[in-house]
Amino acid sequence: MAAHAKLGSLRSQLLRWLLIPLTLLVAVDAVSVYYNALEVADLAYDRSLLASTRALAERVSVVDDRVIADVPYVALDSFETDTLGRIYYKVTGLKGELVSGYGDLPPVPPDVKRSEAYPALVRFYQADYHDQPIRIAALLQPVYDDSMRGIVLIQVGETMDARNGMTRKILFDTLWRQGTLVTVAALLVWVAVRFVLRPMMQLRGEVESRAPTDLSGFDPALVHKEMRPLVLAMNGYMERLQTLIAGQRRFIADASHQLRTPLTVLKTQAELSLRELRRGQHDPAELRELVEGMARTTDATVHLANRLLTLARAEHGAAEGGTAPVSLSDAVRQVALELSQQAVMRRIELSFDSEGDIRIDGNALLLHELMVNLLDNAIRYTPEGGRITLRVYAASEPGHATRALLEVEDNGPGIADAERERVFEPFYRASATQHINPSGTGLGLSIVREIAALHRADIVLERSPQGAGLVVRVAFPGVIEVRL
Repeated sequence: MAAHAKLGSLRSQLLRWLLIPLTLLVAVDAVSVYYNALEVADLAYDRSLLASTRALAERVSVVDDRVIADVPYVALDSFETDTLGRIYYKVTGLKGELVSGYGDLPPVPPDVKRSEAYPALVRFYQADYHDQPIRIAALLQPVYDDSMRGIVLIQVGETMDARNGMTRKILFDTLWRQGTLVTVAALLVWVAVRFVLRPMMQLRGEVESRAPTDLSGFDPALVHKEMRPLVLAMNGYMERLQTLIAGQRRFIADASHQLRTPLTVLKTQAELSLRELRRGQHDPAELRELVEGMARTTDATVHLANRLLTLARAEHGAAEGGTAPVSLSDAVRQVALELSQQAVMRRIELSFDSEGDIRIDGNALLLHELMVNLLDNAIRYTPEGGRITLRVYAASEPGHATRALLEVEDNGPGIADAERERVFEPFYRASATQHINPSGTGLGLSIVREIAALHRADIVLERSPQGAGLVVRVAFPGVIEVRL
């Protein structure tokens, strides 16, 4: 129960399994989009910074063997207006001397490589200048005149305010768009889940509105194809439940009907005994006969009750222990020993024949009940001085694997061909046996049939090869082992 309670709501689980992966995918996509946008923004700003550096390089020249830079303030103001940040520049001459600009601008780090994105000798790097980060483009510009030539270094840096502003804008735009996407997706998924689960909710309503006695099946077409096996399983379960309830009702009706007569007889015998005792001068022989009749009736009632309980247990497979390897030979031998005293009292010759130790997979307790009923019936309906033979052997039949067979053969009155199917019905008794044992219950072969069905065994009634009598043959599938 605790494991089932942890499952929680199907709707919430579907939403979690759909929305959590979707949210993770959107988050990964948002990070990817954000960094791609930053890369594009850096590329755009670096291009603008390189354009400013080239514009400054065009104003560097050699005059009278000296490098000069003609940088008007109007040009710098134009740069500042375009980039929305503060501009710093520095022009270094052929011998490393300061030509123009900010002399303390951070130098180019030695490990910075030339940018491959532009056809120019330019390197980009970041540094701190006056306690604020700046991005610097360092361009090597060739200069020459008739008397000298060389390369000057032109550095132009800008503050990161504009870049950071665009970064924040990209971040907020990305988060807003992806958040809107997740919200809309969550709403659509929620609506879709409610729509998809509507048939299940309708099925639940139909289950809740059913009367307790209504065990009819549900229409599988009410739910989706994936849920139909569950509905079919529920219908199958209710069919089995109907069978179980019908069996219980039949058992109660049969038990009450069959027990009513012996209990009535027992009550009558007890009242007659009490009447004899009240007379004062009662006949001891007559009283003894009444008490003996009460004992016989009690024995018959106990026997009937035990048979009814065994039949109910066999019908519902309620024996404890499940199935396990069972020695059929040993089980039959044990039952023969248990009932041998009854056979001796009736001077019946009881023999047992087994082709080795044959083992099958079965329920030991139910198999014991099956053998007891077969042998008990044979002893009850075999005349005094008769014979009963028990056989256990393995045989291969066409179309079947090797099977274990149990045979009980007697030389009693047998069962007519027309009655061999009906004797398996509860309380039905063959006409040839009723005068032999008037107190019989008619439940023995019903119990045998139910136990055989639980073991997927076939049961057959045949005339004895000796002429008179009956052979009951039970064929069990799947021999596990035969020990000779």
